[in-house]
Amino acid sequence: MDYGLGNVQAIQNVYRRLGIPAVLASTPAALMDCSKLVLPGVGAFDWAMTRLAESGLRDALDEMVTGRGTPVLGICVGMQMLARLSDEGVLEGLGWIPGEVRRLDSREDAVPMALPHMGWNDVSPSSDSALLSGLDGGARFYFLHSYYFDCETQAHALAQTDYHGAFASVVGAGNVCGVQFHPEKSHDWGVRLLRNFAEAV
Repeated sequence: MDYGLGNVQAIQNVYRRLGIPAVLASTPAALMDCSKLVLPGVGAFDWAMTRLAESGLRDALDEMVTGRGTPVLGICVGMQMLARLSDEGVLEGLGWIPGEVRRLDSREDAVPMALPHMGWNDVSPSSDSALLSGLDGGARFYFLHSYYFDCETQAHALAQTDYHGAFASVVGAGNVCGVQFHPEKSHDWGVRLLRNFAEAV
C-alpha cells in the first residue's frame, strides 16, 4: 500500500527479484485488485493513521481485510496500526488484533534503556506460523522503534525478541499479521519472510 509512508519501493524490489508480481497500490481500485496486502509504516502512530485516512484507502482496506479476509502484513508502524490504540498518540488504530501499543520502557520489568531500539536482533518464533517458516534457526532482523505491540491474547504473539526484556516482534490473528522489524532491510531473512507471506500465508 502506497499511502506516503514506508519504504514501499524496497519491498516491491524484493518481490521483483523473487519473480513475484507486486504493485504499488495508491487508489482504492488498485487495492481491490490485490490478493494480498502489505501495510508499511514509519514515524509516529497518529501521523501514520492520519495519512492512511487522507489517502482514501481506509474504507477499501477495511473491506478487503475484514470483509473479504484478504491477508495483510503490517511492517514496523504498519504493525502497530493493527492494534486498537497506541501510547504514542490519541487516534484509534485499525483494531484487527486485540492489543495496545506501549513504550518499550513502560514494561513492568523494564530497566533503564536507550531508545529507540535500533539495529540487528534475534527473532525467536513462539508458535508455528507459515509466515516464519524456515526462520527458526538464528534469524536476525533490523529494528528501529521505541514502541511494541502488547497483545491482549498471548497466542497472537508469534515471535519474541529481547531488548532489556522480551516483547512480541511478530503478531498474527487469522488473515492479519505484523512484524515490528524491517524485512526489506534484513537481507536473506527478510527476503524469506516476504516470500513466505506471498506464497504460504
